[in-house]
Amino acid sequence: MNPLLSRLQPYPFERLRRLFVGVTPNPELHPISLGMGEPKHATPAFIQQAMIEAITRQPSGLAAYPATAGEPALRDAFAQWLQRRYGLTVNPTTQTLPVNGSREALFALTQSVVNPGAPNPDPGPLERPLVVCPNPFYQIYEGAALLAGADPYFVASDPARNFAVDWDGVPTMVWERTQLLFVCSPGNPTGAVMPLSEWEKLFNLSDRHGFVIASDECYSEIYFRDEPPLGGMQAATLLGRRDFKNLVSLTSLSKRSNVPGMRSGFVAGDAAIISQFLLYRTYHGSAMSPVVQAASLAAWGDEAHVIENRALYREKFQQVTPILAAVMPVTLPDAGFYLWAQVPTGRQARARSDTDFARELLALYNVTVLPGSFLAREVDGVNPGAQRVRMALVAETSECVEAAQRIAQFVRSFN
Repeated sequence: MNPLLSRLQPYPFERLRRLFVGVTPNPELHPISLGMGEPKHATPAFIQQAMIEAITRQPSGLAAYPATAGEPALRDAFAQWLQRRYGLTVNPTTQTLPVNGSREALFALTQSVVNPGAPNPDPGPLERPLVVCPNPFYQIYEGAALLAGADPYFVASDPARNFAVDWDGVPTMVWERTQLLFVCSPGNPTGAVMPLSEWEKLFNLSDRHGFVIASDECYSEIYFRDEPPLGGMQAATLLGRRDFKNLVSLTSLSKRSNVPGMRSGFVAGDAAIISQFLLYRTYHGSAMSPVVQAASLAAWGDEAHVIENRALYREKFQQVTPILAAVMPVTLPDAGFYLWAQVPTGRQARARSDTDFARELLALYNVTVLPGSFLAREVDGVNPGAQRVRMALVAETSECVEAAQRIAQFVRSFN
């Protein structure tokens, strides 16, 4: 077996399953899960209908092998959406590519970008290439780096600065070994959005040290301010970087259109990287089904359902956030569908850690939340996710409100 597999850590939800071993949820309350970021809003009917029609269409449908590059009409839809959403002009043939969801693409892109033998064909720990990412982070970043033969380097965010990542604290010697930088805006789990000044800093570092920036933007269409979140390619254009050198943006339909089971998204950016990524994917066998392509084409062409979906999340957060803010440190995020809440403590608090909090909440109130320490790594003795919990407000509003009320009652029992 590949020895690098031994470096992988259990996925957060496997750790959650182990954490709850021996816990008996309160049988008098129906279970409510805020643990997994899986959209629960209804899939729009027109997307389902497009898939049904594609299944029976001949001679395509399911009766033909799909091209890895995708149908020209789908890539045109990507380019048109980028123009509508960000005001971008891209070549759909050379600067876009369909992917089977952003998770698959994040992992595969890393394998394409990282050169594990640079500069030494048999590097040791101090010579292996680095993949830099925020901390807390989406765990695929770490796994993709490790299996590409690189080491992850974690950069903590600052709660006092709206969870801005401390890029200035990264030593020059780290940037010199960096081959890939993951950014996530809006962030998971913090919901923070990167401003233009932060993008400019990262682009300057990329120019100086030659690393690729992978911009994970799967939460871009769920936001609570009047102005939509800034995208990586949009930032590049505003800064005069119209060739998108060393930049790849990744987006997905899962959250935008409530179709996580379709596994559909796309990447866009630097044409040279997209070309090599297409070569990798041709061998990897990751072409998108023609049926999924047809449904995706319909989804990317419609914004009305996205506006409705965003309104549902806004209403939900408006009702839930005040209930929780009355008993624990939590604020409305910039975007995304997570609340990144600090575990409260009191003189007689039963929950002394995020894991204790999650276990006792399940046992007493049958609500599942994800401990923040599961979404981060300890660096210099500090885990920046510790003493926090992530709450995914993906269920219907009434259920999320009931969960918030149970959590508030739980917290009030501390003192």
